[in-house]
Amino acid sequence: MSGRRRQVACLAALAAALGACAQPAPAPPSTPEVARLEELAQIFYVRVSNRRFNSISTFHDPALREFFHSPEAFADYYADFADDLAMASFEYNRPNSFVIEDFEFESDGSVQIRIVFTGESNKPLRFWNTRLLRSDRWEYADGRWWITPGKL
Repeated sequence: MSGRRRQVACLAALAAALGACAQPAPAPPSTPEVARLEELAQIFYVRVSNRRFNSISTFHDPALREFFHSPEAFADYYADFADDLAMASFEYNRPNSFVIEDFEFESDGSVQIRIVFTGESNKPLRFWNTRLLRSDRWEYADGRWWITPGKL
């Protein structure tokens, strides 16, 4: 057997071995679960729009906290989102509107939701709006959808 054929045979054997070890991908969420996710995403992003996000009343809002698996997860999300709004120069850290651009289903059963927030700019002499493109990860666990923030 030539060296080239041996390499091809070894690669084929390696691919077959790796394929045998791979775990099957989780089943995608069912249609009612996806419809529920779309509804929950709309509810959540409406609640964070048209309000000052970096305020104590927003931080203690139980209606926002119910979307997170734990108080720590909410605190991580809150800090990250408030920082994103400040870095994007939103006046009073307040997004005025949002558009959900995409739901991207991942192989582990989670979903990345891409949202564009729009609001007034806090920069002097800039009378136009500012925008923030954000991607939030949602997971289906314990019979419901949860927002899962990344680590800070």
